[in-house]
Amino acid sequence: MKPSLLNRIINAPYILWSAIFIVIPLFIVVYYAFTDANGALTLHNIFELKEYKHTFLISIWYSVIATVITLIISYPFAYIMSRKSVNKQQMMMMLVMLPMWMNLLIRTYSWMNILEKTGIINTLLGYMGLSPLKLIGTPGAVILGMVYNYVPYMILPIYSVMSKIEPSLLEAAEDLGSNGFMKLKKVIFPLSLPGVVSGITMVFVPSVSTFYISQKLGGGKIMLIGDAIERQIQTSYNYNLGASLSLILMILILISMAIMNRFTSSEDGGIIV
Repeated sequence: MKPSLLNRIINAPYILWSAIFIVIPLFIVVYYAFTDANGALTLHNIFELKEYKHTFLISIWYSVIATVITLIISYPFAYIMSRKSVNKQQMMMMLVMLPMWMNLLIRTYSWMNILEKTGIINTLLGYMGLSPLKLIGTPGAVILGMVYNYVPYMILPIYSVMSKIEPSLLEAAEDLGSNGFMKLKKVIFPLSLPGVVSGITMVFVPSVSTFYISQKLGGGKIMLIGDAIERQIQTSYNYNLGASLSLILMILILISMAIMNRFTSSEDGGIIV
């Protein structure tokens, strides 16, 4: 049997899987985006997207803020974890992964119980004689939900790259007179950049497309692009407009991933797609 034929046979299940679960759904989204309810070709759905310009901007802005906060939290944690002994690394990894064993819905509901008017925070404030705070239904609550749910996706790729940094490189930098800041600037950050880029993408993409977090922690007062898509499909049954919104969101995500991929390489272990 020729190697080329063998490769085709081996790759056949993956090609079939991609065709059924990736190519065909994408074709369906494009079809609905450029047709009306009767199946006639139209650009009306695309022109109607201008009504959602503010929603797109808010979604991108909240996702950027959540990504930056997640990076600030995750980078030092990943570095500290990568410098610990193997046993401590395993323990810290378990602590990072533990919340991910629970469903996203359960984690979000937990934060609702913490932030709502009769939740844990406001109950403690009441015991101290302070007025309750309005936490649910605010941008801060939505961004907090994004950070909490997606912080492991930032920690893991950064830690994966940082754990490969040889301690001898840091020792050499110290021998050459580098202080802590110079080691971070000249050695640690450049070598960990592929993991940072992968982490940014892995947090930004689900954040910009989320809808459940904004629904629950936003109290129905904050609508992101994911909420708009869900509302058009589940409530208004306007599959055509929902598909056009999904198409634009898909293009936005692909552009962001393409930009991020320019800053990394497969050799460094930080490749995204």
